Amino acid sequence: MINRKMLGNLLLTLTALIWGTAFVFQRKGMESIEPITFTSARMALAAVAVGGVAVIFGKREKTGKREKKGKREDIGKREEKDRRRNTVLGGVCCGAFLAAASIFQQMGIVYTTAGKAGFITAMYMILVPVIGFVLFHKNNTWLVWLAVVIGVAGMYLLCMTEGFTLTRGDTLVCICAVLFSGHILCIDYFVQRGDPIRISAIQFVACSAISAVAALILEEPTPGKIVSAAIPILYCGILSGGVGYTLQIVAQKYTDPTIASLLMSLESVFAVIAGALLLHERMTARELAGCVVMFIAILLVQIPLPEKRVRKMRSS
Repeated sequence: MINRKMLGNLLLTLTALIWGTAFVFQRKGMESIEPITFTSARMALAAVAVGGVAVIFGKREKTGKREKKGKREDIGKREEKDRRRNTVLGGVCCGAFLAAASIFQQMGIVYTTAGKAGFITAMYMILVPVIGFVLFHKNNTWLVWLAVVIGVAGMYLLCMTEGFTLTRGDTLVCICAVLFSGHILCIDYFVQRGDPIRISAIQFVACSAISAVAALILEEPTPGKIVSAAIPILYCGILSGGVGYTLQIVAQKYTDPTIASLLMSLESVFAVIAGALLLHERMTARELAGCVVMFIAILLVQIPLPEKRVRKMRSS
């Protein structure tokens, strides 16, 4: 039987595949619609999809409570109240991070390739353990820190131009990576204290609302533009948004946030493959070298340390 941690890791890998392919649809969508309008439309669709799942799970949960009414007296009203509060607060906070990260990513992808945007976004792989250590004093093994250093080297090869500067698109997607790091850590905090499915549904409502306000202020959204980008919006809304982010929230309940960020950063590999196959994108030798180095960092951090095996043998 597959244990919960392995199941969580498999779900996160599937999430990475969905997200990596979504970069192609995000880039195609920019041919007929503005980035913030696109973000608002896809997140609204995701909110509807995940909202339906939340309603179904909510009905099952109520039924289960009626059947086990006498067995759940240990869960007091105060705990239930705290759980509901954390679910709403978590959904709003995660939605704010998601809105900001998605908007910067979508604006950046206008000026760079799908594959390169995927790898730059994967910089949250590097940032999550650093932010977790600085702000929350979460310890990491030396292997994780080695992977971080290698990842930085890979990002340098991938993004830095000859003049030691980032392009406009690279800079926007780098900001997106910082915000996605905050999103992962926010999920890690609230998913242990609230309902994962409802948090996912609320985050999409909040994200869509924030993006809609920004689009009305900064862009000129019209129904015609949304219809013209219907296929990219459908894919990014239902699969990348509804399915992908819900899988992320459910799976993160069973795995460490640093490992989660590294597994999800595999989306960068899938983004390069999808960009090459579907959009015929090509990278320079330097950029490809950066991709390879980053991929090594992703794999390195998942290798179990020999010291841990020795300790387990001694304790048994």
